[in-house]
Amino acid sequence: MALFDHKISELKELLHKKEIKVSDLVDESYKRIQEVDDQVGAFLTLNEENARTYAKELDEALGSRDEFGLLFGMPIGVKDNIVTKGLRTTCASKILENFDPIYDATVVKHLQKAEAVTIGKLNMDEFAMGSSTENSGFKPTRNPWNLETVPGGSSGGSAAAVAAGQVPFTLGSDTGGSIRQPASFCGVVGLKPTYGRVSRFGLVAFASSLDQIGPITRTVEDNAFLLQSISGVDEMDSTSANVEVPDFLSALTGDVKGLKIAVPKEYLGEGVNEEVKQSVLDALKVLEGLGATWEEVSLPHSKYALATYYLLSSSEASANLSRFDGVRYGYRSDNAENLIDLYKQSRAEGFGNEVKRRIMLGTFALSSGYYDAYYKKAQKVRTLIKKDFEDVFEKYDVIMGPTTPTPAFKIGENVKDPMTMYANDILTIPVNLAGVPGISVPCGLSNGLPLGLQIIGKHFDETTIYRVAHAFEQATEHHKAKPEL
Repeated sequence: MALFDHKISELKELLHKKEIKVSDLVDESYKRIQEVDDQVGAFLTLNEENARTYAKELDEALGSRDEFGLLFGMPIGVKDNIVTKGLRTTCASKILENFDPIYDATVVKHLQKAEAVTIGKLNMDEFAMGSSTENSGFKPTRNPWNLETVPGGSSGGSAAAVAAGQVPFTLGSDTGGSIRQPASFCGVVGLKPTYGRVSRFGLVAFASSLDQIGPITRTVEDNAFLLQSISGVDEMDSTSANVEVPDFLSALTGDVKGLKIAVPKEYLGEGVNEEVKQSVLDALKVLEGLGATWEEVSLPHSKYALATYYLLSSSEASANLSRFDGVRYGYRSDNAENLIDLYKQSRAEGFGNEVKRRIMLGTFALSSGYYDAYYKKAQKVRTLIKKDFEDVFEKYDVIMGPTTPTPAFKIGENVKDPMTMYANDILTIPVNLAGVPGISVPCGLSNGLPLGLQIIGKHFDETTIYRVAHAFEQATEHHKAKPEL
């Protein structure tokens, strides 16, 4: 049994009994990366020298201290749009190819306080724009379950690294499904917390009103450990919420008696693969057997979510990415003859096609004469989508459905069809627009590829999501399935 087949709680126990050392965990991580990352392509930058030095320090602390951080000695991978002091942060873009930040993101400081060991930075779709990690400026990441298929995106490297056993858990970011969709494709657990639960300070912005950092893990319990460590209000982020951080681990009781589940008919409608539908219905039967009840409901404005999301997120991206101008930091074109040329050529040469596409769409939606027709209208529809969720949550505890309409698709299959690619997030996007939390947990396989069950909760009620996800996980064997690399 590999070390990373154990849960965090089990690894911590092995450490405290001195049956293993932190150095063993770090060794296991780099050994596995060396074995399989040529095939998977999950990592962009490794932090090997610093990680091994820190592991030795923690090994010494094992014999001399009584109190330890919540993630003491646990190796972790960090998505490459979360800034890490002195460790290259590229957003998988040529425009930031040599960017070494001079400060740490708040979540990275939380990881340091919890005494986790940063193994390296993970591949992603450039500036988090994509659903397949084929839009990376450096290399594609492949799905460990089938190397011919995508791992999902934009946090594809984060999900693939956990599925491939390279690290026990990772941090990703989710703007329209970028944690949950790759978690579903790679057969792991991924949570998008409530907007404001986790600080965004140090997360390179894509769409500031939608972005949220969250954990990707092998099990629900591990996920709760990681969220516990990174949550909380932050004076550096005015959008982080000053709400109490509950003990997420205490929610993992396995008890869902009397729980009311809503299943939106829109989430099982046209375009959703039959095996995906069946896996959700099977999951509902499992939860019924545990004492929960479910009913079909409607989220009528869901059909507008995709258009609303792409207008709003592209508009925010157009504003956020204007800072990459070739002047202050990042890539600078050598061919410019004047300042306007410098802006144009640095951005043309530094950004990839998908990023350019979204900047153009966003700039158009914000432009004079179109602002009311597109951006303002999209904001109004967003309010209606949020209201749909609020209405359902008046009567029900959680909302459930598939995470993605299909299993992972083949690499290259949708690259030339942006609309099909965008539709991959059709079931996850409404959650970001409403700002509520959602988790994807494994719920089956289709032709050897994982399927994900999405559980959505009320604002700041990750506790209930974890309770339901954990009860389902314990009653099934889906989370034990592993890819054979």
